[in-house]
Amino acid sequence: MVVSGSRSLAVVTGGGAVWLRQPSTCREEATQERTMMALGFCDVFEMGAVAHGWSASLAMAATWSNNGYSMEVALPGSKMVAAFVAAWAETRTFKFLVLYILREYCVPTLSFFSYHHYQSAVWFCKFAMEDNKRAPAPTTEGQPIRCKAAVARRAGEPLVMEEIIVPPPMSREVRIRIICSSLCHSDITFWKLQELPAIFPRILGHEAIGVVESVGKDITEVTKGDVVIPVILPNCGECIDCESNKSNQCTNLSFTVSPWMPRDGTTRFTDQNGDIIYHFLYISSFSEYTVVDIANVIKVDPQIPPDRACLLGCGISTGVGAAWRTANVEPGSTVAIFGLGSIGLAAAEGARLCGATRIIGVDINPEKFEIGKKFGLTDFVHAGECDNKTVSQVIIELTGGGADYCFECVGVASLVQEAYASCRKGWGKTIVVGVDKPGAKISLNSYEVLLDGKSLMGSLFGGLKPKSDVPILLKRYMDKELQLDEFVTHEVEFKDINTAFDLLIKGECL
Repeated sequence: MVVSGSRSLAVVTGGGAVWLRQPSTCREEATQERTMMALGFCDVFEMGAVAHGWSASLAMAATWSNNGYSMEVALPGSKMVAAFVAAWAETRTFKFLVLYILREYCVPTLSFFSYHHYQSAVWFCKFAMEDNKRAPAPTTEGQPIRCKAAVARRAGEPLVMEEIIVPPPMSREVRIRIICSSLCHSDITFWKLQELPAIFPRILGHEAIGVVESVGKDITEVTKGDVVIPVILPNCGECIDCESNKSNQCTNLSFTVSPWMPRDGTTRFTDQNGDIIYHFLYISSFSEYTVVDIANVIKVDPQIPPDRACLLGCGISTGVGAAWRTANVEPGSTVAIFGLGSIGLAAAEGARLCGATRIIGVDINPEKFEIGKKFGLTDFVHAGECDNKTVSQVIIELTGGGADYCFECVGVASLVQEAYASCRKGWGKTIVVGVDKPGAKISLNSYEVLLDGKSLMGSLFGGLKPKSDVPILLKRYMDKELQLDEFVTHEVEFKDINTAFDLLIKGECL
């Protein structure tokens, strides 16, 4: 199901997620009669054109409808100077007629351009200039930005769309204009949670992609205009853990579920009354703009479709990485996956890429088997219909002794124990991927732990080193090896983000 419209921020459920497309802004300069090329990673182009020292502004808006193309143009306080159709844009599914409008004055607010099934495209534009003096295009660098955000005010209550203020980035920080984001089950968990580490008001969201609007001091890794993915796991690249291939956790900036920026313990969000709004997992992507530490930012190729790239900010990377990096699944092995949500299906995808020959899915919803076949599932165990047997007994019988690798992808202590019981004695590995409630405990028989010789491991962010491994996954997607398209199931507008929450809670999407 796709729910969208013109002038929209879109939300697409997929990858454990609801995908939000934010209105984007991209400025470039060109001389008179110069052909301008812009790689299409934006939904809306706002470009300044410069000729003979004067500037004009360019906007475009187009929407796809079943009956053809429709156009919308917003020119607040501006006089139209000239309008012309400049180009056709090719995308994966649709063609969009692009309407370019030159205006007498540059203004920061332009039309919104929304479309489905984004594929990077290239627009070629020629600018026509009038010999009238123009004002220079405004800049937001160094200035606070007012923008829209979906704020969680109270546990379990609908998010509130409101205007917030985002200050300029400080040292080692980047201010990012979010292009799109996805809703993960972790967002739901902390939205419902009433005890610590829950805290309100808060801006949730942590799977996203965006464009660098400005950078703070001491930043060399990225610059204004770069396309980036913010990730939950810091990767400073300098500490003993970041330099080691044995760990993906950072010594200098340890991962915590903190409501603050990691270096100075303050927030970068305030509401219109000047009251602070808390961060979430260092990202807070349910906002048009956010500020992120450079240790949590990965520069990526702008040609990669953003509605796919954002999925690697957390969930899909975690599942694929758990099989690839943490478990190091071997070709020909047998894998059992407990919980076939987005992370479980991503673990299946990771096992498939590693060459596992038997991948068993365990879930209470039998419909997940058909979905899981796309990601390599070969067998299915209905957890609620095991004929008076435990799931582990069924898996041991299916595999003749237990699975080589078991992945717990739900976040329930009892399932961790069942997964551990399902893996083979001697070399079996159980990987804990799901996030349980804080304080939840598991109970194992220490004598059996000694005799059985199994391994039980946690897998934070799939064991991936964000800045080196996420680009590898993006390349594998572009090379048509890694499946990401299949994780996107719904798209809705940003203003309807609460509908996206309902879809995920009801289990009507991944």
